[in-house]
Amino acid sequence: MSQDKKVLDLRQRRERIYKGGGEEAIVKQKAMGKLTARERVDALLDEGSFQEYDIFVKHNNTDFGMQGKELAGDGVITGTGTICGFPVAVFSQDFTVAGGSLGLMHARKITKVMDYALNLRIPLIGINDSGGARIQEGVNALAGYGEIFYRNTLASGVIPQISVILGPCAGGAVYSPALTDFVFVVDKVSKMFITGPEVIKTVLGEDISAEELGGARVHSEVSGNAHFFSESEEECFATIRRLVSMLPANNSVTAAGVEPAKPEKKYDISAIVPQDPSQPYDVRDVIRSVTDGSGFLEVMELYAANMVVGFGRIDGQTVGFVCNQPLVLAGVLDCDSSDKAARFIRFCDSFNIPIITLEDLPGYLPGIDQEHAGVIRHGAKVLYAYSESTVPKITIILRKAYGGGYIAMGSRHLGSDFVFAWPQAEIAVMGAEGAANIIFRKEITEAANPAEMREEKIREYRDKFANPYVAAAKGYVDAVIEPAQTREYIVRSLELSKGKQADRPAKKHGLPPF
Repeated sequence: MSQDKKVLDLRQRRERIYKGGGEEAIVKQKAMGKLTARERVDALLDEGSFQEYDIFVKHNNTDFGMQGKELAGDGVITGTGTICGFPVAVFSQDFTVAGGSLGLMHARKITKVMDYALNLRIPLIGINDSGGARIQEGVNALAGYGEIFYRNTLASGVIPQISVILGPCAGGAVYSPALTDFVFVVDKVSKMFITGPEVIKTVLGEDISAEELGGARVHSEVSGNAHFFSESEEECFATIRRLVSMLPANNSVTAAGVEPAKPEKKYDISAIVPQDPSQPYDVRDVIRSVTDGSGFLEVMELYAANMVVGFGRIDGQTVGFVCNQPLVLAGVLDCDSSDKAARFIRFCDSFNIPIITLEDLPGYLPGIDQEHAGVIRHGAKVLYAYSESTVPKITIILRKAYGGGYIAMGSRHLGSDFVFAWPQAEIAVMGAEGAANIIFRKEITEAANPAEMREEKIREYRDKFANPYVAAAKGYVDAVIEPAQTREYIVRSLELSKGKQADRPAKKHGLPPF
């Protein structure tokens, strides 16, 4: 065979595989409102950057009629490419080929590209669209899942790992996304669950749809398994590209800097936070009042909304924000918001991203439900995450900082490098009303006019303790600053912290309060 014929043969072989499960299967995929596996890779990566590997890999199963059955690429596309010029590794399961089911060779393709990502120290992005384990392969399919989970764990904290759920992801398959750093879902497209609706109905007699059980909105709002919710696949890929552009390639480098930009003028930091401590406001406006170009990429926006976390840039540098949200439950810490904050803090610490804490909360959420749900254990995760982290940490106390909440939200006592407070900040064991009722109970009850006495004692406590100056006098607050100076102080603190070194005792690993 001549050279030209060999090249032609190669091209024809590739073209057959590029068609995936065939035209009929592609039409069905489109009818479900889904892009094909290859279209997804093209939408995610820079144009022309994808380099595919293992296109000719075949399954080796001979049981249950599989002998001689051709499965294009064994149902998964793997390779490398770039996003905004940054190298990444990617795999995309092809639902048109045997429902994207995972067999041993399918898994081996994925683990091979995972090994590439870890060895080359580049981010890994997995697009999941699969009916689950390939039943005909039995335990070999289960072995494949186990090898993927193992690599997810080895890569954790070394390279960013992103999972994209663009179809079904059920049974054991869900644990790989759960082990990665960020999970993206798309409304009406993504489905995740351990046991599907049919099994639940058979075993428990409970009737529920796949969307209600494990749809995108459920995992974004209720379970907290998803970190980014999108209305379409195109929006999802655009958000992934934005995220990757803000992250470092691995844990030994910092995120690439960009040209600094001033915040948008419409965010006037001096006018955002009301003087009345009982009045709510949107902390995201405070974030945007200090970020370059007022950009902010929020993580887990729909889950535990009393805590806001996400990425922005200050003076061209990527930073992570951890902020109480007074619009929701007065910004209190509870089980879910504690988990949300702690996980984000640990991610930032793993990948050398400075942490900016904006604090305004009355403490932990009280109640029987919270106590029984383990708010002690969950709340301790925040303490652990802040204390363990060694990246630059800057805390701004905007308004209320009461009790355990004051300690937990990046206080100096947990290792923050810089703590600043606004003049209206109230740093105390508890709010003035509660404190006055306890400290001055006898005086109030014995007074001729208890209500008047109570108001007087509240003012007395607030004047003496509910301000930033007592904490500043003890060195717990580095400076009391004007709100308009906030960005300036953050920029200077980041510059000072660039060479930060923080030693920790030698150990195999700590034991967080999981």
